[in-house]
Amino acid sequence: MSKITLDKTDRKILAVLQADGRLSNQDVAEQVSLSPSPCLRRVKRLEEAGVIRQYVALLDPEKIGLGLLAYVNVRLEKHSEATAHSTARVLAPNLVTNTSPRADFAVAVAQWPEVVACYAMTGEMDYLLRVHVEDMEHFSRFMMATLLRHPAVLDVKSSFALQRIKDTTALPLL
Repeated sequence: MSKITLDKTDRKILAVLQADGRLSNQDVAEQVSLSPSPCLRRVKRLEEAGVIRQYVALLDPEKIGLGLLAYVNVRLEKHSEATAHSTARVLAPNLVTNTSPRADFAVAVAQWPEVVACYAMTGEMDYLLRVHVEDMEHFSRFMMATLLRHPAVLDVKSSFALQRIKDTTALPLL
């Protein structure tokens, strides 16, 4: 993964766009003290280099009925790939590939809309999932009908967010 060199102006542009990705190029240029053409060239370079991955609208989960946020630690079985694949083909034939159980799990997670983030972890558990659901009943259905039915899942531990203290998508621009 190559790292792009960012100067002070690039960092200003990124800070402005992280705060409001809908700003016009003219507005961004004014805020970073550039004329529009050089500002647009810099933004395009940042997009092409993959520094700016995408532009999105951030939704308030509670306002769209997703009032429960859970963090779920998942541990996968460490059995042989042959055993995992034979079990997986029986329980979820449409989600099984010719790869490892870990890869099969990653493919399955990508299909679960309740899971908005999944990270491979160090330590006792293999993955950390961030799960947004309506309520405890919805969470229970997700766990029983989806996550715990995956053939590679050995153990899960769940924690629920009681209060949002900080929730930002803005990365620090060092």
